[in-house]
Amino acid sequence: MKKEYDFSKGERGKFYHPDAELSIPIYLEPDVAKVFRSSAAVSQALRSLLRISATTRRLAKTARGRAASPRRSAQRRAAE
Repeated sequence: MKKEYDFSKGERGKFYHPDAELSIPIYLEPDVAKVFRSSAAVSQALRSLLRISATTRRLAKTARGRAASPRRSAQRRAAE
């Protein structure tokens, strides 16, 4: 920050509002905007994607935690 700035009379937190909700604009590419005509449509699509993502993560975590199938274990023992 430049030394020429004088904040000696500044008031800390003057514009801070902890309960304020931000509404950030999001700009869609033209081809995407043709499909999603409203913010509600975009929100619905994103929520669906979040649900699918959570389900996929949960299924992948469950699959990683499973023991090898008995059939596969038998095949491995036979190969040894």
